[in-house]
Amino acid sequence: MADVYETPPEVAEYFAGGRKKAQTVTANDDFTLTIKFDNGETRVFDMEKTLKGRVFAPFRNIERFREVYIDGKGSIAWDIDKNVNSDVHWFNHVDICPDNCYIYSKHA
Repeated sequence: MADVYETPPEVAEYFAGGRKKAQTVTANDDFTLTIKFDNGETRVFDMEKTLKGRVFAPFRNIERFREVYIDGKGSIAWDIDKNVNSDVHWFNHVDICPDNCYIYSKHA
């Protein structure tokens, strides 16, 4: 018999209340992001664990980390090479789902 996946309670609660869209994002000097959502909430998302991964390694530099933006699909994003158009070259782009940022962040 296969294991049944159970949705974590915080995820179920979030989706039951409806998805939120990120409206603005600001990088902070402590490698957190301050994100304002369309429901009026401002939340702080800690990037510490995410930055330990290989994909996000370039953004361990605070200057690069500050290049964060909201992409055309509403994700929190960075361009690996800021001289390459990520709308044309998808492999130049790393992002985080705003749902994840909302669920695992704290009120500002």
